[in-house]
Amino acid sequence: MTVHVRRAREHEFEAVGELTSRAFGAGPYGPSTDPDRIRLLADAAGRAAAGDLLVAVDGDRLVGTVSLLRPGTPYSREARADEAELRLLATAPEARGHGIGAILVADALERARAWGVAGVVLDTGPRNVVSQRLYHRLGFERVVERETTVVGRGVGRLAVFRYDLTRTGVHVRLVAPHEYDEVARLSVEAYAHDYTLSDDYRRNIADVAGRAREHEVWVAQDLSSRALLGTVATPRAGAHLSDLGREGEVDFRLLAVAPSARGRGIGELLTRHVLELARQRGAQRVVMNSGPRMLTAHRLYHRLGFVRLPERETVQIEDGTLLAFGYELAPTPVSEGASA
Repeated sequence: MTVHVRRAREHEFEAVGELTSRAFGAGPYGPSTDPDRIRLLADAAGRAAAGDLLVAVDGDRLVGTVSLLRPGTPYSREARADEAELRLLATAPEARGHGIGAILVADALERARAWGVAGVVLDTGPRNVVSQRLYHRLGFERVVERETTVVGRGVGRLAVFRYDLTRTGVHVRLVAPHEYDEVARLSVEAYAHDYTLSDDYRRNIADVAGRAREHEVWVAQDLSSRALLGTVATPRAGAHLSDLGREGEVDFRLLAVAPSARGRGIGELLTRHVLELARQRGAQRVVMNSGPRMLTAHRLYHRLGFVRLPERETVQIEDGTLLAFGYELAPTPVSEGASA
């Protein structure tokens, strides 16, 4: 599937409304029986008049849509004067699993940036957990103090998320599906910059999509330029990436920094992110393998407090013995008043 995003065309409004209704009907709340809600889902023309009605298309086929709305317009509900609002993100049920929602939201954020607003806000039902994971992954933050809207018919209090377009610095988040190819190129370039790669190892490094399906692939993104600067892979909670990982441990692999981003502390930022993730999961140790010639990485690990685990260095590779490193995590203190 090859997907790109553009504004909806007038002759497509009816089809966009039908797609939106169908997508929400297949969601956690099921088909709506509220006449106002039914009209809202179908009124693509009204949303187009209130901002940008965006569609994701695969060739001539509509596969998704989202509305980027200006504040104060009829369908804007949460946006303040310096914000844009996202509403009615929808993927055709038969096209789910291809990262279309992420592609739409990423495009909408860039359009909102061009509008000159300070942030993008949205709200969503508490049972829309798949969408909430997507917003967290793309860098939105929950704004609990703005959660004042309660919707009847079993929906409840809406969760509010906001993306701060004025942020600077580097942010670590999960990779989005439309970024798999870019992260694959970054990773191969990072490793090939210093080492000669076998065909098998190059394919393994480039298989970002496979790792993201089974585990977690993180990226470090420059919030000003939007450039991806580095990446690292961790297992999903309770799993391991390699045979090195044992019970009570989190292992990580394929830490890579774009050659153009070296010297900015990206490798350290990503490694510290792995350590914090392991703490949150209650792990006792973080472990990883590293090739014997990866001396720059070894210096980073030693500086952060990793130690060699020679008793676990049993794998032979073309360059010699695969090294093992471990970082002991201090137990998280529990306050006296804490409860489970």
